Amino acid sequence: MLLVGLIGFHAPITHAEMNIEITEGIESAMPIAIVPFGFQGASGMPVNISSIVNADLGRSGYFKTLDEQSMLSRPTTADAVRFNEWQSLGQNYLVIGQVAEGAGQYNIEFQVFDVYKGTQVLGYRMASPPSELRRTAHQISDIIYEKLTGIKGVFSGRIIYITSQSQGGNQRMHRLQVADADGFNPQTIASSPEPLMSPAWSPDGRKVAYVSFERKTAGVYVQTLATGERQKVAEFPGINGAPAWSPDGQKLALTLSKDGNPDIYVLDLSSRSLTKLTQSYAIDTEPTWSPDGSQIVFTSDRGGKPQLYIMPSSGGGEKRLTFTGDYNAGASFSPDGKNIAMVHGNRGDYRIAVMDMATRTVNVLTEGRLDESPSFAPNGNLILYASRKGGTGYLSAVSIDGKMQQKLVFDSSEVREPAWAP
Repeated sequence: MLLVGLIGFHAPITHAEMNIEITEGIESAMPIAIVPFGFQGASGMPVNISSIVNADLGRSGYFKTLDEQSMLSRPTTADAVRFNEWQSLGQNYLVIGQVAEGAGQYNIEFQVFDVYKGTQVLGYRMASPPSELRRTAHQISDIIYEKLTGIKGVFSGRIIYITSQSQGGNQRMHRLQVADADGFNPQTIASSPEPLMSPAWSPDGRKVAYVSFERKTAGVYVQTLATGERQKVAEFPGINGAPAWSPDGQKLALTLSKDGNPDIYVLDLSSRSLTKLTQSYAIDTEPTWSPDGSQIVFTSDRGGKPQLYIMPSSGGGEKRLTFTGDYNAGASFSPDGKNIAMVHGNRGDYRIAVMDMATRTVNVLTEGRLDESPSFAPNGNLILYASRKGGTGYLSAVSIDGKMQQKLVFDSSEVREPAWAP
């Protein structure tokens, strides 16, 4: 029996089940000091905002944060800042802030200074309800990150993934979970002793499509996160798999074998009408839409080995896209459509690679032997993927230039098939 959970706007914060380790950072990471924020109020600060900002910027790989014990002072207002102190500590940037408890909300002010110029580069004032303080802290990290790097931050985003945990004997429990981008606040939205697969976010981030074997055969479901309501949208004989949302959220591209061979179909979610896009004796699977909705890239072994092919989203005119490597599969478009992430296999090693769609050059980003399921972050600068080592599945992230790598470590459970929310 499948158990369906709910994700509410005010869902309670639970303990973290995942930690993030920087396995490779930028050599020229910018030194930055985030001073503990001041607090005015009677009940105490329920969330340590400056600590969250410190952790976000530190694990990005682009910043080298200063530990609190090394600080010579802890200013919370601009007139208390002595720039020569921070220059002597080798810091490029300084972040200070204050939090004040108000009527039903917290008022937050923060400033960022260029230590060597002695000037303010950023100043913000914002309010947050108590239940949203942690998300507000991530938003502050996003603002600072974008200002100092020119790259949109993704700290306030969410990820979805599937865990699989032994229940003793041959029994396992499979869970579909949504968490903050730093792994906190994990929420189970569906669980089953039968496998769950292929989670895919709707373009507005309000729904998730996935495959469940809860009825012993594969079915494709669409679930609304805020209410837990879900609908079974496909359960044809044979394979029902790999759902991918169209950019307008009105259709799903699917792999179905109801006519005897796995082909790519498009399902209109309103009319439930099906359109068959491929007609091949090979296995066609893993469709993904281009951001403008005009094209679909999919995996096919019609050339003898799995490779990526591209076709108009109306079907027909398939063209082979990848020619280097023994194996290329599991494509994911970047949000701007300029790049495709994929699993790139050579002589038994499966690594994450990215293709420049303009030049068709392929750059291999990772060194794992069993990397899979790449998914672009909304800023197009990071790729989340699953990996396996020593019989354990975990998640990792790599920057599009391969210079920054993170490993997302869970306390328990095997983790696979991650997807970054839009």
